[in-house]
Amino acid sequence: MNAPSMTALRAGFSRGLIEYRHTLSSKGDLFAHFGTITVFIVVSLIMSGQDIDGTDVPIANMWMPGLMGLTVCMSGLLTVASTLATDREDGTLLRAKAVPDGMIGYLIGKAVHIALVTASVVAVLIVAATLLLDGFDPGGPADWATVAWVLVLGLLATAPLGAIAGSLISSPRAVMAVLVLPFMAVMGVSGIFYQAGALPEWMQWIAQALPLYWIGLGMRSAFLPDTLLAVEITESWRLDQAALVLTAWAVVGFLVAVPILRRMARRESGARVEAGRRRAMQRG
Repeated sequence: MNAPSMTALRAGFSRGLIEYRHTLSSKGDLFAHFGTITVFIVVSLIMSGQDIDGTDVPIANMWMPGLMGLTVCMSGLLTVASTLATDREDGTLLRAKAVPDGMIGYLIGKAVHIALVTASVVAVLIVAATLLLDGFDPGGPADWATVAWVLVLGLLATAPLGAIAGSLISSPRAVMAVLVLPFMAVMGVSGIFYQAGALPEWMQWIAQALPLYWIGLGMRSAFLPDTLLAVEITESWRLDQAALVLTAWAVVGFLVAVPILRRMARRESGARVEAGRRRAMQRG
């Protein structure tokens, strides 16, 4: 690796750490990242008295790993897309483009920041579940290793999709308007809050074609007892298949995202940024 690339790598990593520290010190950012999961935690506590049909495991204990998987997917898809669209609109991307290897540093910085925030949210969920839910097993080193690789592969599988969306959609508000409804539909068939094995077979096939199901399955394998395999598709954790599917999504996603990102970066100009700012001001 040449000297400029090493400089970009260090600058990007440093930028990611700075943005992460800013997130931890900003009430608005903390609410954005932790507000939604707080609501889900409260709902889980309300549901903690109900067991999964045919078992003595509370529904809330199944929801928590699902929520961890949902967090990873939301970070990779929605956060990446909205961040990229915002940075296009306010000129951050154009400024990065103007610096030698600036785009490399920019992308590394965003990757570090989003990965750290996602890991922090997952850690908070694990602690909350351990302290608040009866019978929730935080697992051991092997389970935490599973959580780690599922988190990393999950982000790698979904971040390219977010990058593609953020490159093609013109504004942050439009990103959320376009993506949220399809994302909720995917969430509904992916076994996050409902037993995937109880869904119609055609829904199961759709779920297994998408990353969210496999991210959630990996998280459930780390924290749920094997007695709950009965409610899973094929009654198995299938971690090897999860790794293969997520890797395939990551590889194909990056192959598609890279040329789209390059095209977007080439098209960025001061005039486009100014037009984006005017649109943002008109929206209020």
